[in-house]
This record gives sequence, C-alpha cells and structure tokens, in this order.
Amino acid sequence: MASPPGFRYPRRVSPTVLRVRGYRFYFFSREELRPHVHVEHAAGEAKFWLEPVVELEHDYGMGPVRIRAVQKLVEEL
Repeated sequence: MASPPGFRYPRRVSPTVLRVRGYRFYFFSREELRPHVHVEHAAGEAKFWLEPVVELEHDYGMGPVRIRAVQKLVEEL
C-alpha cells in the first residue's frame, strides 16, 4: 500500500542509515523480518529487499532512472 502524497514517517521511528546525493536510507525496526531498506528522495520513495539479492520491492514515484541509481547505491552498502 502506498503512502499518501507528502506523507513522511517521524524520524524517531525510522532511523536514518545513510544520507547521500539527496537520498535518505532508513528502516523500521519492527516492520518485518526480511532485511530491507527504505529510500526517501524529494521525487518519491522506494523499498528494496536486501536478501537473498538486492531487489526493488516498490517504487513510490522515483521513476526508473532514479531507481537504477539508488539500487546501485544499495548494492554498495
């Protein structure tokens, strides 16, 4: 389910792991067991599974060019 436009979770419930090139990488500590990371940008948000391989779970408005760039960053983490 997509977040409403402009919706942002409070920072205290979603610790930031990394900020780079306008992207914020974060997670929710009690969300689900499968390792993943959320990515926030002014253009939208995305969620990537980290195991067994890095894989896009959902794109909330970032678009294919940004998603490819972010996936490369996630793979380097």
